Amino acid sequence: MSKAKNIEETRVQALNGTENSETTEPVSKEIKAPKKSKTIKNDEANVVGDVTTNNIQKSNLAKKKLQTLPGKKTLKKSVTVKKETEINTAVTEKNAKKEDTAKSAKEKILAKKEPAKVADKKAAAKKTVEKKAEISAAVKVTFVVRFHTKHGQSLYISGKHPVFGNDEIAAALPMQYLNEELWTATIDLDKNDLPKEGVVYNYLLKNDDGSLSYDWGSDKVLTAELFTSEDILIIDSWNFAGYYENAFYTEPFKNVLLKQNYTPVKITAPKTYTHTFKVKAPLLKKGETLCIIGNDVALGNWNEADVVLMNKKEKEDFYAAKINLSKAWFPIVYKYCVYDIGSNKIIRYEDGNNRILYDAFVKNKKTIVNDGFAVLPANTWKGAGVAIPVFSLRSKNSGGIGEFTDIKLLVDWAKSVGLKLVQILPVNDTTATHTWTDSYPYAAISAFALHPMFLNLAKAAGDIYADLLKDITEEQLRLNKLEAIDYEAVNNLKWNFIKQLYPLQKKTIFASADYKQYFELNKHWLVPYAAFCYFRDKYSSADFNTWQSHKNYNAEEAALLLEPSAKSFDEIAIHLYVQYLLHLQLKEAAQYAHDNGIIVKGDIPIGIYRYGADAWQHPELYHMDMQAGAPPDDFAVTGQNWGFPTYNWEKMKEDGFAWWKQRFEQMSYYFDAFRIDHILGFFRIWSIPTHSVEGIMGHFEPSIPVHIHEFNQKGIWFDYTRYCKPYITEQLLDNNFGDQKDHVKYTFLNYDGFGRYQVKPEFATQQKVESYFSWQQDNDHNRWLKKQLFSLLSNVILFEAEGSQGQQFHFRFGIEDTISFKELDAHLQYQLKELYIDYFFKRQDNFWMYGALQKLPALKRATNMLVCGEDLGLVPGCVPEVMRQLGLLSLEIQRMPKDPKRTFFHPADAPYLSVVTPSTHDISTIRGWWEEDRNLTQKFFNDELGQWGAAPYFCDAWVNKAIVVQHLYSPAMWSIFQLQDILGSDRKIRRPNPHDERINVPANPKHYWRYRMHLTLEDLIKANEFNTEFAANIKASGRV
Repeated sequence: MSKAKNIEETRVQALNGTENSETTEPVSKEIKAPKKSKTIKNDEANVVGDVTTNNIQKSNLAKKKLQTLPGKKTLKKSVTVKKETEINTAVTEKNAKKEDTAKSAKEKILAKKEPAKVADKKAAAKKTVEKKAEISAAVKVTFVVRFHTKHGQSLYISGKHPVFGNDEIAAALPMQYLNEELWTATIDLDKNDLPKEGVVYNYLLKNDDGSLSYDWGSDKVLTAELFTSEDILIIDSWNFAGYYENAFYTEPFKNVLLKQNYTPVKITAPKTYTHTFKVKAPLLKKGETLCIIGNDVALGNWNEADVVLMNKKEKEDFYAAKINLSKAWFPIVYKYCVYDIGSNKIIRYEDGNNRILYDAFVKNKKTIVNDGFAVLPANTWKGAGVAIPVFSLRSKNSGGIGEFTDIKLLVDWAKSVGLKLVQILPVNDTTATHTWTDSYPYAAISAFALHPMFLNLAKAAGDIYADLLKDITEEQLRLNKLEAIDYEAVNNLKWNFIKQLYPLQKKTIFASADYKQYFELNKHWLVPYAAFCYFRDKYSSADFNTWQSHKNYNAEEAALLLEPSAKSFDEIAIHLYVQYLLHLQLKEAAQYAHDNGIIVKGDIPIGIYRYGADAWQHPELYHMDMQAGAPPDDFAVTGQNWGFPTYNWEKMKEDGFAWWKQRFEQMSYYFDAFRIDHILGFFRIWSIPTHSVEGIMGHFEPSIPVHIHEFNQKGIWFDYTRYCKPYITEQLLDNNFGDQKDHVKYTFLNYDGFGRYQVKPEFATQQKVESYFSWQQDNDHNRWLKKQLFSLLSNVILFEAEGSQGQQFHFRFGIEDTISFKELDAHLQYQLKELYIDYFFKRQDNFWMYGALQKLPALKRATNMLVCGEDLGLVPGCVPEVMRQLGLLSLEIQRMPKDPKRTFFHPADAPYLSVVTPSTHDISTIRGWWEEDRNLTQKFFNDELGQWGAAPYFCDAWVNKAIVVQHLYSPAMWSIFQLQDILGSDRKIRRPNPHDERINVPANPKHYWRYRMHLTLEDLIKANEFNTEFAANIKASGRV
């Protein structure tokens, strides 16, 4: 049995805490909510008493009735429900008309006999109605939620209304413990105080340690139309964020991928009803709806010909049905079923045991039963997508680089082969130096602004100014023929043209209503960004610390600079103009994708550029004295230093992570889903002092350091110099520097008189060494020497924690590889390694988990996009659990297994809420990897592909195709491929040299990002033989 199947079976068992017809207690536990609290799953039995009267009917007679009720029925031929419904409706309407006619005739007679008397009665009746309406505005609302808590936990209701604390956690409405499975709260609410759109509310779990967990979703809504009685009972189900079904209520599925499945169902609600049943089922097909069947006459008495049909309004989440249970003998037993509209019959019952509702009929009371999700398979939808940076796209009309308009052609091709998703890298402006070093897409000078190089000039010019393009046509053609991007030439071409176009269009654009709306929505970042660009160019540097003025952002001064009468106006406003044009072009491309049934997935970098508009505007939100990066791994043996400042999460939390919420909102203009780059950074970030160059000099922040007492407790004599200073001996200098040893000793070191050397103060940090060599000749020898000196400085065991006064320490990553550690005696090595393992892999886990749960839930609630996390690298043990709790999709890469005991990860073992891929932009493509390590390739060929004999030296097309197909058949929700890996499956269409396909080399911080497709999108669309075969593989795998 596959792992995926086991997971789904576990889920179904968990969902079906529903009681069967022979018991009145839940028969199964279910998936636990955060903090391992047992949730009474949305599909469980509604074991709810009438909390308004405390009248739970559990008489012996009721129990006897339950024991004799039928359970789940087998499917059989049914009478046409639709016809019966129509007949009953017609009869009801006919009788109503007769009654109205008779009543009208009677009134006419009375009017003739006693006109004054009748008039007086009508006036009195009108006053009575008005008085009743006035009284009925005040409604008693009782909330009941099914949730099993443990000692120390408590539940609250939060929402944007004063009675719920206006979304302030401290002011949330407390609930009362009713019994071990139920919590309740009762309020008096004036329905006239409710806004037209209603009030969204959620349940909130507060744990004994102060941590919080939210009931998920925004579909629990109080509206005035619900209050049709003086007494309302709302029975809710806690919605655990990790349920698979929640993914299908995110924007990409609701608005694009599942939109066509909506089926309108016409049903006639009874004039009098006591209960409203609500339930969700996201994966029903076109022509299907839900129905209810149960043990009461009003529920069909288990007769499949008399089921109660449910309907769902377009763009709403719940299927609903109003039922009159005033004569029902509670408790009632029922089930939801999938119903085919065309054949008028039940297709299947929901899985699990019957549901049970304990309640009692009370006059002037209405009950709303929110059953969460119908218990139906929720892991059956699967899609495939393509990943490629926008800059890598090539069309016949692009200007040497991919543009937003080229996304439409990519969508055309994706649609033709059956792909459902287009994934791109960050598209933010990275212009810091106006050189090719700005090609790094993760070093944006603004987390909001789009890069001007993606602007299509012809579309910007329009028909009116199309003649201007003639002057740049020759250069565009030259750039478009290049194998790789010429970053500087492309940007120069585009900016020169923009500067010609701006004076001609600015008046019309700035006066347009659409631009004014765009500006108002985005001015919080747009104005600072435009002003930043102005000063960057004015002072020829993005480092605002070096500017002669305006080193600190001032909103009032920026506003003055943007006054139309200011000399600086045009030099600043041109950036507003360009951002608006970019916004229109990307928005149009995204809408085109939606219109063709395809979603667009963006990428949110974990960091911000140190010398960018965000840091200039809000320096308090970042730790400017630290650098973000990653610890050493097989791909970067000295770690990675991205140079970004780390986040000041405590400061960000003060305003509810407003900066992040604004960032997500801006992303939602264009994207349906997004990848959080290095999601581990929300747990802890690899933090490197600014005086260091290599990532290996960092440590995790936040983290619990090792106290000096811990060394003493293990009997380790603490030698600060030995552990915390570079360990440099004569032998080490011989081995590392050879005939350069004397030069190194004389220039960089001091002898300490005890057989060891110390680094001179002027070279005591990697940054000082870097500065020294920046003045030396740039040649191979000096680059080698600098690298060796970096290695010398990193030859330590511990880093002293800042501000600890020699009392607390962080272990250097990979101490076992240092000469300093290797020259300790074996016993001391063993003792230090024990502390090292505890420091990195044990003591931090709960601490990091708690920290992540302070940030990620709040951020995920700020958007309804589908969120995927790049959870690669040194993954803490708590990360998979937090991602599961929040329903975040993980990333699974075949050659980067998360299980350290395995050499490869098999796509068949992927969890459903995940993205599987054979490669990413940070590693080589399938073909490139195949040639990197012959032994590894051979093992993969035999063990993962199941092939006998020697592996081909080069990755033949059939091997590439086998790997792609392997991923298509994975149980993961998404299989996403780099375009290079897709094309590699066909020898006729793929690029000759696989090493020209790699996008990034993480070990090289100065890598030039310039990869382009080797064929145009127009030619790819015409590759009929290849496209037909690829489309057939996608369809056969069930990813449609």
